Amino acid sequence: MPTPNTTDFKTPLAVVTEHLSDEATQWLAERCEVLHAGTDDARFLDAAGAIEALVVRTYTIVDAKLLSLLPNLKVVGRAGVGIDNIDLAACKARGVQVVSTPDANTQAVVEYVVCLLCDTLRPRLLLDTAVSKNEWDELRQDVVGIWQMNELVLGVLGLGRIGKRVAEVARAIGFSVIYHDIAEIPEPLRNGAEPVSLAMLFAESDVITLHIDGRPSNNKFVDSALISSLRPDAILINTSRGCVIDEGALAHWLGANPAAAAVLDVHNPEPFTDSNPLLALPNAHLAPHLASRTMTAMDNMSWVVRDVVEVLEGRKPKYPAW
Repeated sequence: MPTPNTTDFKTPLAVVTEHLSDEATQWLAERCEVLHAGTDDARFLDAAGAIEALVVRTYTIVDAKLLSLLPNLKVVGRAGVGIDNIDLAACKARGVQVVSTPDANTQAVVEYVVCLLCDTLRPRLLLDTAVSKNEWDELRQDVVGIWQMNELVLGVLGLGRIGKRVAEVARAIGFSVIYHDIAEIPEPLRNGAEPVSLAMLFAESDVITLHIDGRPSNNKFVDSALISSLRPDAILINTSRGCVIDEGALAHWLGANPAAAAVLDVHNPEPFTDSNPLLALPNAHLAPHLASRTMTAMDNMSWVVRDVVEVLEGRKPKYPAW
């Protein structure tokens, strides 16, 4: 079978490697030839020379090796927020535009972080059967929150779109909020959060929530030194990227500090394996990357196809990577 090229299609060929909403897929199909295939699929390799657009989510790696197979590629659309699975330098060197949906899941992730705060700080017990008076009294005796949120300091590492909103909601609940960010954030945009040094953020926070991206320089950013500076009863929440934490150091710290806790929605790798050192720890709580999993957020992310078509048709996209 001959290898297809761009002249074999009446409209540009767009390959979708992971799930998009039906509505966004249909919209794209009205403007492009659409192929659903992973990068290791024979159909992808057969069509590689004709692919002009690539739409990915979290788990497709777009690197120089993949780009070398796609001589006619014009745009990579990341249906999501973080673009650390895409080699931006390699794309730029080849003249391939990268677009994403940076606002798509902010609300969903903020809601999720707040739910984790409630789950961790305010234990709850729901009854589905009647209980005796003695059992009732015992339950009320056992299920008691140690703190109220207005007694605690929440530390936010990374005051970007999500971090700002988390700070806003946390302040409304009653937390004192401090943050650290590599950028200078103007005071009106801090939502009441106070800037502190990285060392102070980890030393002073009762609860710390991570909102930094997975760029190479952030690999194991939260290292043994930072983790060991946390309070012995601190709570660490991560809904950003699994690679930003040294999991071995975190496991060691949790083992030595049974009153502490970690709630991790993201991992390195995903899915995690039986060798993950956190699995055996009762104060490590692992979730399967659920923060952005609302129908609304997933639909929002799927609409990266709008910017993909903008690039294909020679117009400026709304959310370019540069």
